[in-house]
Amino acid sequence: MRRFSTHGTGAFERADFSSIGEDVIFEAGVLVFHADRISIGSNVYIGHQTILKAYFKNELVIGNDVWIGQQCFFHSAGGITIENGVGIAPGVRMLTSSHRTDAEGPIIGAPRDLAPILVRQDSDIGVGAILLPGAIIGRGAQIGAGALVTGEIPDFAIAVGVPARVIRYRECARETT
Repeated sequence: MRRFSTHGTGAFERADFSSIGEDVIFEAGVLVFHADRISIGSNVYIGHQTILKAYFKNELVIGNDVWIGQQCFFHSAGGITIENGVGIAPGVRMLTSSHRTDAEGPIIGAPRDLAPILVRQDSDIGVGAILLPGAIIGRGAQIGAGALVTGEIPDFAIAVGVPARVIRYRECARETT
């Protein structure tokens, strides 16, 4: 029989973080695990009931001027980097590990594969979107509500659906190229 153990309460102090900038707002109900593996820039908002779950290896890095909505869940076993100026709507999930399906026995006990997630600067992630291991969101990209991202989304792309697919590019892409 597999034994489970607690991950703790998620309670934290600002001094627990690897680094933390100025003007970081944690709303009520935010839970943080392995804060010593989390770096947060300045001018960051983290909404009610969000869970930041770092891991004993790899890091969760949140840049400057980032807005994270309510009830988000970030699991950074494979590492998560959120660059500057990113908006993340309520209910977004970022998962950097998956159980291998080629192992014998119950999947819950199978080895895990880890892959990082990268959210490049000035991008926007819509309500309820899910980013899976290895997802890369390009600079200035917009991910639609409820989208499932499993790979790379190019700079300034607008991607929607399950799985996410590019439907067009933002007008500002023309101005910056």
